[in-house]
Parts: sequence; C-alpha cells; structure tokens
Amino acid sequence: MSALASGSLLAQPLLNGTTAQVYAQASTALPAGVTKGATVEGITEYNLKNGLKVLLFPDVSKPTITVNITYLVGSRHEGLGETGMAHLLEHMVFKGSTKHPNIPQELTAHGARPNGTTWLDRTNYFETFAATDENLKWALDLESDRMVNSFIKKEDLMSEFSVVRNEFESRENSPQNVLNERVVSTAYLWHNYGKSTIGNRSDLEKVPIENLQAFYKKYYQPDNAVLVVAGKIDEAKTIAMVNEYFGNIPRPARVLQPTYTVEPVQDGERSVTLRRVGDTRVVSALYHIMPSSHPDYPAMDVLIDILTDEPSGRLYKALIETKKASQQYGYSFMTKDPGHAYFAVEMLKEKSADEARRILLNTLDSIAIKAPTKEEVDRSKAKQLKYVEMAFKDVEQLGRSLSEYIATGDWRLLFLYRDQLEKVTPADVQRVAAYYFKPSNRTIGEFIPETKPDRAEMPDAPNLAALTQNYKGRAAMAQGEAFDPSPANIDGRTKRVEMPNTIEMALLPKSTRGSEVNVRMTLRMGDVKNLANKSTVSSFAAALLDKGTTTRSRQQIKDELDKLKAQVSVFGAGNNASVSIKATKETLPEVMRIVGDILKNPAFDANEFEKLKQEQLAQVESQRSEPNAIASNLFQRTMNPYAKGDIRYTKTFDEEVADIKALKLDDVKKFHKDFYGAQNATVSIVGDFDEPKIRKIVSDEFGLWKAKMPFSRVVTEFKAIPAGAQNIETPDKANALMLAGLNLPVRDDDPDYAALVMGNYMLGGGFLNSRLATRIRQKEGISYGVGSSVNASPWDKAGMFMTYAIYNPENSERLVKALREELEKVQKEGFTAEELNAARSGFLQSRQVTRAQDPSLAGTLNNYLYLNRTMAWDADFEKKIAALTPESVNAAMKKHIDPAKLTIIQAGDFAKAAKKVAEQQPASSVGSGTKKD
Repeated sequence: MSALASGSLLAQPLLNGTTAQVYAQASTALPAGVTKGATVEGITEYNLKNGLKVLLFPDVSKPTITVNITYLVGSRHEGLGETGMAHLLEHMVFKGSTKHPNIPQELTAHGARPNGTTWLDRTNYFETFAATDENLKWALDLESDRMVNSFIKKEDLMSEFSVVRNEFESRENSPQNVLNERVVSTAYLWHNYGKSTIGNRSDLEKVPIENLQAFYKKYYQPDNAVLVVAGKIDEAKTIAMVNEYFGNIPRPARVLQPTYTVEPVQDGERSVTLRRVGDTRVVSALYHIMPSSHPDYPAMDVLIDILTDEPSGRLYKALIETKKASQQYGYSFMTKDPGHAYFAVEMLKEKSADEARRILLNTLDSIAIKAPTKEEVDRSKAKQLKYVEMAFKDVEQLGRSLSEYIATGDWRLLFLYRDQLEKVTPADVQRVAAYYFKPSNRTIGEFIPETKPDRAEMPDAPNLAALTQNYKGRAAMAQGEAFDPSPANIDGRTKRVEMPNTIEMALLPKSTRGSEVNVRMTLRMGDVKNLANKSTVSSFAAALLDKGTTTRSRQQIKDELDKLKAQVSVFGAGNNASVSIKATKETLPEVMRIVGDILKNPAFDANEFEKLKQEQLAQVESQRSEPNAIASNLFQRTMNPYAKGDIRYTKTFDEEVADIKALKLDDVKKFHKDFYGAQNATVSIVGDFDEPKIRKIVSDEFGLWKAKMPFSRVVTEFKAIPAGAQNIETPDKANALMLAGLNLPVRDDDPDYAALVMGNYMLGGGFLNSRLATRIRQKEGISYGVGSSVNASPWDKAGMFMTYAIYNPENSERLVKALREELEKVQKEGFTAEELNAARSGFLQSRQVTRAQDPSLAGTLNNYLYLNRTMAWDADFEKKIAALTPESVNAAMKKHIDPAKLTIIQAGDFAKAAKKVAEQQPASSVGSGTKKD
C-alpha cells in the first residue's frame, strides 16, 4: 500500500465558519504586499512580495496551533558529494539562530510537539503548541529567523555529522532497509531518487562547512518555501503576524533552476543480491511508475492495495494463506518526478526463496491479465476513502502532511487526489497494471533477456496550473466546538456511570469535527495464579479476536468497518484485552455491535491461527540478531526477575519459539471461554454520540457476559537489583543500543514523585535540550537518540528510572562515561532555578496539548475508571509540579537516582569496533610488554 493509501499523508479540509466570520475576513484589508490566492474547502493561500507562499487553515475545535514550513529542497536537489546534505542541514538548523540560540530549550519551554523531516523533494519543520498569541508569535519568529539566520557553524557540524552517521548506521542494522536501498539504487541509473535521503557515509563525514552553508543560503529562502498555519487562529490577525515576521526578509537575487534529470526508460530486468547477517529471507520487486500528480496515481494506489491488503490481497492470499511466507507488503511514495512501486516478501530461513519469488512475480504479472473485480476495487476505495475522511478531521495532521502535496507541485492536489480516487474503475486499474507492471520495467534478483523489449515510457507531470485552475473543492466539513482541555472542565463535562454486570463508563459528549467519536474499552481478567503459564495463549487469544467471528469472516469485518468509515483495533495480553474505536455519531451504534460480536463470538479459525503462529515465529526469529531486541529482552529479564511461568515473566527468544510451536488452537478457545467477560470492564467515550442509545447498546451487548475465572489485580513487586553491566555481541550490526536502569520503591502518590518526574524531564526529557541530549548528542555527537524516563505504579511501590542511547559501538566507553558524569553532576550540583522554571512551563503546556487529543483523553478516562480517579488527580499533580523548588527536585534526585546502582545493558558489534580501534592505533602505542608476531 502506498503511503497515501494508508491515510498517513492525507489531512483534513476545512471549517464552516459563520456567515459573519466569513464576511469579516473577506472585508479585512490585507497587509501591504500580500495577495490572496485560491481558497479550497477552508484552506486559503496568500503570497508575500518576497515569494513566500502561506496557507492558513483556521479551526477552533482544538486549542492548538500547528506551524509547518516546507522548503522545496530534498535529496533530489543534491549534487556530487552532497548526498545527505539536505538531511544534515535539517539537523543543523536545530542548533540555533541569531535570535534563537537554544532552539531545543525554547521548544520545550513552549510545550511544543516539534520535529523536522527530510524527504526526496522537500524538507519541513513543524511545531504544535497550545493556541495563544504569545506561542504563535514565538513560532513565527523562530521559523523566520532560522530561515536565513541559522548559525550553521563548523563546531556544530563536527558533533552533528556523527549523530547523523549514527542514524545512518541504525538503518544499516536492518537487512530489509539495506535491500530496499540497493534495489532502489539499481533501478535508478541517473535520477537522484535512487540515492537514499540519509546520504552516503563519506559525504556525511567529509562535507566542508562552506558547502553546507552555501546549500543553506541557496535553498532556505522565502521564494522556495511554503508556510502552513493551522488550528485555532484568527485568519486576519495571523496573516498580519506572518507578514510582520517574514515580510521583511528580502527576495534573494539568485534564481533557482529546476532539476531536469529524466530517468531513461528501463529496457530489461535488473537484479541485486544482498548478503548480510540476518534471520529472515526477503524477496522484492520494484517498478517505475508515474509522478504522483498524474491522474493515474490514484489507480496505482488502488492497484497496490488490491495486491497487498490483509486478508483480501492477492499477494496475501498467494503467499501468507498458503504459508509460503510470513509477511508481504507493498507501497509507493508521493514524488514530483516519476517514482516507483516497491513490493517485498519475508519468510523464515527454511522457506524457499525461489518459490516465493515465483509466486510474487506471477501474481504481479497476472493482474494485467486477470482484471481486478469491482468488489476488489470498491473494497480498496472504501478503505482508502475512509482514511481520507478520517484524516480530514485532524487539523494538526493536515498542517504537517500538506508538505507532501506542496513538494509534489501544488497543495490542491490533496483534494484532486480524493476526487480522482472516487472515480477509479476496474478498467483503470487493469490498464495501469498492464502499462507499468511488465518484466522490462522491474528490478528483482534475476535477468531475463528479450529480443523485443517491451518498455514503459514515464509520463511527464501534468500542467499543474491548468489542472488546478478554478478548482473549488467541496463544501467544508462541519467543525466542532472550542473545547477547554483543563482538568476541571473535563471533570465537569464527564458523566461516570456503572452499568449492569459492573461495567463502568465515562461519557464525555462534545461537538467534534465531522461528528467524530473515540471509544476505549478494556476487559480485565484472571489473577497471578490462574494466569500462570498463559502469557502466550493470552496474547494469541487477543490477536485472533478480529480475524473472524461465528457470523462474520475476517474480510466481512474489514468491509463493514470500511463502509462505516470506522477504525477498530483490538489488542491485549496477560490479564487484559482492549479495544480502540474511532467512528462517527451515526456509525458508532453499529460499530459497537460489531465489536460485541468480535469480543464475544470469535471464530478462532484454524487457518488464521496457523498464519498467526508463522507471523509470530518470523517476528521472534528476526529479533535474534537485532541489538535493540536483544538488549530490551535482557534488560526486562534483569530488572523484573519473576519465576518462569509467572504472567510477569519475560521469556527468552528460545522460550518464545518453543511456546508458540507448542500452542494448540483448543488452548486458545478454552482461554477465551474461561477468562473473557465484562464484569470488570471499563468503557470511555469522548466525542459526538447519542448517550441513551450507546448506554443501551453497551448494556445489551455486554451486560450479561461474564467470565468463569475470577479477576484480581496483578501486583507489581519492587525488586532491588544489584548494580551491574553486560555487553552482548551482535555481529555485523553497525549500531548499538544501551539501556540502563534502576528500580525505585515509589508509587505515583509518593511525596517525591512529582519532583522525580520534573528532575527526569530536565535530565533526559524535553526536545534535544535535556542534560543528556545536550551532552551526548548535541555537544559530543555520540548518539542519535538518547533520553530517560521515570515511571511509578498507581497501586504498588514499584517504579523505575531508565535511560537509553542508540550509538556506534566504537563509542561505548565514551557513552557510559558521559552518562555517569551527567548523573553525578545532578547528584553534586543539581538543577538551577532557571532550568526548573523553563522546563516546568513546557512540561505543563505539553500535558494540556495531550489532553486536547480525544484518543488520548479517552484512554486516560478509561484508565481512571479502573483507578477510581478523576481529572482532579491531574490538577493536583500539576499543582505539585508548580510548587516545586530547585531544592525539592535536587533532594529527590539525590535520594533516588544513584548512578552507582545502575544496571547497564549494551548490545552491539563491540568486537569489530575494538578491532577497528586497534588497527587505527600507531605501532608506537603498543606497550613494550606486548608480544608481537
């Protein structure tokens, strides 16, 4: 499935403001030099005299604003020796600018959710924050200043290039990622889409700072950027603010020339073979396809989905249902120039790669002959249009995902894609398959010569001006209310009720965009004794629930939910199972009935059971050589040493494999029969819903459903673990993972807990400005990812402090030394009042932003039913945070976080790293007592 098809790139269209609001905005004079462009479904385009394009999307339903600036520069624009430069520059721009010398600190202080991303055709920076004029002015000032005044200093490059190299190496750990890069680079002879955005190692290490500065000055200019401001904004006030901060930046004298490299038509199959350490086999195939602005691109999305969807996809049925492979997938990316579709199949070592390759290619070839049915096309369209509509309800996502359409050529392509997707027919899909999916246009693992090559010419991108001229879109989606996410307001609006059979409900009705509603339901089951030796069967029972019922097949469940434009996720293990639902006011009643069927009447089909076993076995096998999985497994086993068989016990990989292989379908059926019931269930609903109707449905569906086995909370025991360190070798892996931790005898109502949370936030939280990130990533460039956390149980005095870092194995000693020194510094010197005040402001704002997300709020209310808490707990906790002093935070950290007691687990190729270091040492450094051959 393409990224578009999965719904990850489509965001939402617009709000229906009142007639008075629309008239007021239309009659407001624009700032001097600002012109107004197209308006489509609530998004309005403005243009500044210096060339900056601005898109404004007001929405009062969430108290947040997203600012996203997209620069039309990505890996496609990089020249010889410049690979990875766009991405490296993305990192450097966070190092500070003239007016904003410590950007990570500011982002944390404003409680923002920020990031920057680089892709083939663009680079973007965004931040989502609480909607205030102060925050908006700060964000606009930040982005306008770092557009032209970022430092891009040599000393910062020295530390940051190794961080980016660390990110490069983390990708090198995955054979699947590496194979993808090799296949893509083989498919493109000349076009830069064949080069990975992360870049080439030597380019990253050797790029002169002058080249990076020149690249920055060339592309980071107002005439090469599009600014999006979405959320709770006043449009007239906002465009005036934008002009105030960006309008004075002069239009540059240089003229950007468009890229003009065209990839030649491929005239025969190409092949690539990768040999590396790994635990699963992978076979893949790539085809060149049209640019994503082409009218046929939606048909390509449908084609990919028909092939790869689970469980209806042709590849899924041919490979997974027949147990020839454990995983299959396919996708395409949005690109300005002609791009590619990529398919891959993964299987266990003992499976036949030749057979998988044959089935893969035969299936891809045959779709041009065996035309897709109307049912297949309609099913795919229903699913993808569901994702489109759901994405249209999220202004934050829109503010970020518009970058993809901007990079493709025009933001209005977002709406044209939707319109064209609705019109796709089976004939369109077959025509696209016949034209692009041909042997001469693909890159795989073999070569077949042909006397008469059958080639596929790539169409040019259409004339976008003509394509989008006078496009008006549709009526805007109804907007929701302006909701106050304060704990007091949430408690005041929430009704808590106890249904028959002790089902507890938390109901928070509110007007939402598109009448969206979010539901969380949790079933709690069993106890420590009756769940002994049942961790595997409990996870399988939960995983199989949505794979078919006694009245609905797996496919029927998917089709019904797609038609209802609803999302349902079922997950669980151990002593609970949960359901996450996203629907609308109109569809929620029927969705709840389907969920009732899923939970109470699972079919536990034998074929689905066997497929799940194969998937789980492949997943475990793929983890055996991965540093992250190995370190995480050993860390959990070390820090939580429960007896084997205990539901809290962490298994070894061998134990997991043995238990999965030994599991019988009858075991799963019996577990469901004995343990599943609703007498200890909690349900939370946030959004637009009919309360009497939903309460009746919950009562009808679950009121009489009881489990046989009793439920009792599983206690979390505090374990005092002796300090220690373990290194695990993971050969041929370029990246390593360190996990370090300390168990704490604290509960979340402990007098020290708020101080510990705030102390950890300054130590390893925030956005790149914590003590650990500043030292280990920003200054020394040891790690791409580093941070820490503190958690505590609401029931038991059993918490944990944990820190992690992703790094090159050569830096192992430097990393541990830096970590210990920073922890010791906290012990000796503590945090300053200035640090505390800045961190506290950002921390409290970030909690408000989290409460503004309906899915997150539904999860909190559901959990609080079980804990017998209200949002007053949050208000009290935030009062404790507000009352903290440097002395109280420092005392708590000194009391509980002792670096001498840490357990440190590291996994990586340390032998190879040691050998490399030894080879780099001059001969004179060898001690006189060392024997030489």
